Amino acid sequence: MDPRWDATRLQVLDDYVEASTPTMGVVIDAVVRKLEASFGPGTVPLPSKATAYRRLKVLAKGRHAFGSAKGRRSVADRPTGVFGRLRATRPGEYVVLDTTPLDVFAMEPITMRWVGVELTVAMDLFTRCVLGLRLTPVSTKAQDVANVLYQCITPDRQRDDGGWPYHGVPRNLLVGTEEPDGVSQQRVGDLPACLPEAIVVDHGKQYLSDHVIGVCARLGITVQPAIPHKPTDKPTVERFFRTLRESVLQHLPAYKGPDVYSRGKDVEDKAFYYVSELEQIIREWVGSVYHRTQHDGLCVPEIPRAEFCPAEMFEIGVAKFGCLLLPSSPDLAYEFLDVRWRMIHHYGVEVDGLRYDGAGLNLYRGTRSPYGGVHAGKWPIFVDSHDVRHAYFQDPDTNAWHQLVWEHGACLNQPFSADAVDYAKRVSIREHRHLDPHRAVQDLLLAWSREEVETRDGESVREDASLPGVIDLLEHLAQRSTSPVELPDDLDVFEQYYAQRPDEEVFGVFDE
Repeated sequence: MDPRWDATRLQVLDDYVEASTPTMGVVIDAVVRKLEASFGPGTVPLPSKATAYRRLKVLAKGRHAFGSAKGRRSVADRPTGVFGRLRATRPGEYVVLDTTPLDVFAMEPITMRWVGVELTVAMDLFTRCVLGLRLTPVSTKAQDVANVLYQCITPDRQRDDGGWPYHGVPRNLLVGTEEPDGVSQQRVGDLPACLPEAIVVDHGKQYLSDHVIGVCARLGITVQPAIPHKPTDKPTVERFFRTLRESVLQHLPAYKGPDVYSRGKDVEDKAFYYVSELEQIIREWVGSVYHRTQHDGLCVPEIPRAEFCPAEMFEIGVAKFGCLLLPSSPDLAYEFLDVRWRMIHHYGVEVDGLRYDGAGLNLYRGTRSPYGGVHAGKWPIFVDSHDVRHAYFQDPDTNAWHQLVWEHGACLNQPFSADAVDYAKRVSIREHRHLDPHRAVQDLLLAWSREEVETRDGESVREDASLPGVIDLLEHLAQRSTSPVELPDDLDVFEQYYAQRPDEEVFGVFDE
């Protein structure tokens, strides 16, 4: 092989890094054209077709040149030199968060539509334990990421599926003993807790939003963004998503495959799980299967060639390195809500067009807040996008939390999300559903000024498009029964046809 042919081949493959995946024949033709343009026709000896294909396979190995375009770009972005690795030495040191669209359909309970779903997972890097997850229809929002973080540190995650090693804040602080007495010092699952020290996230807006950054700042959690366009920075979570697809998702009736080429026919007609039901299936699988399965990536240097599961790795980590016990607060859930800065008026506060009021606002109505900065003079109102019936306000003097009630919240007997509010608005706001009061009054006054209004038996008779019409159904039905509508008899089409065409002798009927 001429070395110039190999060098030109590498240049051509570099040109196809950002392009769509080519075939080997296209690459070989591009190499020949580039050699002729650079050195002249016939100057560089060309190999035979079979030899060119074999050589191209050897030189393209490891570049994803004829495979996944995303993998090809990821390989091209690799740094030169020794690869580093994020290593965790104890439970809770690094918690990796990631979101991926699942290869299944589910039913959205509000709109009753078949929708795609996204799964957000928080995984401890040292133990590979899944600390929290949330399944959301269509797309993931900052509130969903905060909810996953809340699952990581709250003590009330007692599940029926079992197998979830508890990493969060304990129910009570243990002083002077490591053994709970079973009454006042009970811990969830009889396991100590360790608060996440740092989270590794993508550069998505749901992860780097003010909501998530504010939650981490209030709890003292460090946010470490991963390198852009590098899924290999979170290999443990990426492998979890693959295991989930191969172990659970492909057995569901709504499975649609990893791409459009693998999708079956009419997959949407076979989906019958609600989003909440699908999330519960994933939770049970994580607790009963994933946390109890041996992982090749989990190892202890002191015990070579020994395999461990995430639940065992958590016990080993706590026994070796211990953990930091922190007292829990009953108001910890409010810290994970989204913050909206609003003025407190005499009628309460208004958030996204919804008015909230409560007794906790009485001392601060019409006053400026002591907060400065961008939201100077405004008060922080904490809202939950998954239940807009209530908002929450923290008294700056007593630090007590007060619940604010939506003015129409009494009409609802179950949680009402912000997505449900938007859907209800889209359904109710339609054109030509209501008359224009201003235009109707103008038409009425104009008609009276022109003496166009007739009276019949003391009642005005008007026909105007701007005013609604009322139909007396009983009177209308009575008129129809007394004077039936006569319909023309046009069923004898043969007779009409020969009457219009007297010269025709045969009438043909063709079934197309």
